[in-house]
Amino acid sequence: MTQPPSTSAPATAQDGPLPRQRRTYSIGELAKMFEVTTRTIRFYEQEGLLAPERRGQTRIYDEKDRVRLKLTLRGKRLGFSLAEIREVVMMYDAMPDGNRRQLRRLIEILADKRSNLERQLEDIRLMQLELDDVERRARDVLASLGDSD
Repeated sequence: MTQPPSTSAPATAQDGPLPRQRRTYSIGELAKMFEVTTRTIRFYEQEGLLAPERRGQTRIYDEKDRVRLKLTLRGKRLGFSLAEIREVVMMYDAMPDGNRRQLRRLIEILADKRSNLERQLEDIRLMQLELDDVERRARDVLASLGDSD
């Protein structure tokens, strides 16, 4: 199978004014660009996060898809669920004031993530203290048994 062209076909003088060329990407180009598998990209498409144009069996991704993939991967690295990523991305696409609403919702999600991480850190600190206590007791018992290890 041949790879799709990376840009739309150039216009000729008889087509009228030259339109701005639209950058497009193949699934392989995006996979390489973001160091993910094509399967990952197809999964995000199935989840509704990407909507490539189809030419037969070939997927043609545009700049909007590239940005959505970038945001999706960043969201996953930050611990966002796919539902949270979808909510923020769709909000931006659907609303005239989407950017403002999207950013407010993003800040809410980030605050929630930060709060969860702080709770987890506190749980880890408490677990470390408990481990230290159990280890100290075990060493004390060993010492009382005459084992100085």
